[in-house]
Parts: sequence; C-alpha cells; structure tokens
Amino acid sequence: MFAPDDPLAPPRPDFDEPWQAQALALADSMVQAGQFTATVWADALGAALQEAQRRGAPDTLETYYTAVVCALEVLSEEQAGISADERAERRAAWEAAYRRTPHGKPVML
Repeated sequence: MFAPDDPLAPPRPDFDEPWQAQALALADSMVQAGQFTATVWADALGAALQEAQRRGAPDTLETYYTAVVCALEVLSEEQAGISADERAERRAAWEAAYRRTPHGKPVML
C-alpha cells in the first residue's frame, strides 16, 4: 500500500494517459530482454531530460514522458538495431492505421 508520509516507500507512478505507462513498460521489457541495461536506459532518459531542460521545456509530466519516448527512440536505433528509417516507416503505418480505425475499435496494422 502506498504511504505518502513514508520516506522509504517507493514513489507511486503518475500517469495522465495510458501510453505513458506503456512507454515505461516498454523500456522495462527491453531491459529485461537484454536489449540494453538499466544503466544505459537511465543514462538515455537523463540525456533526454537534460535536452528538454536545455530547450526550456516546462517541468511537467508531459515533458517527462516525451523524454521517455525520445530515449526509447534513441536506444531503439543505437542498441536494438532498429534504424531511423524503419522507425519512421512503422510510425507512419501506425498513424495511418489509427486514422482509419473507428473510435473505440482496436487499431490493427
């Protein structure tokens, strides 16, 4: 049980949208699968957050989870062997799929 007054309690994750939890779960899955280490993940996320701060992005959950996605994209290219072109093609395919999918229906590639 979460105890907000317990300084040793793990932080309760905060999510505004389901995709935010999914992004962190994806990062964890990739660490567990050996695509990259937890240290490499932490370094990539830290670099993405520093870049957001350098650009003047506000300190918000949206900024944090955007940095999570940016870090995943970088590591997908650097560590998992997914090229920028492959990622762009997959993103375009997903965008086309969700645009043609009726509201409330599952998106299918």
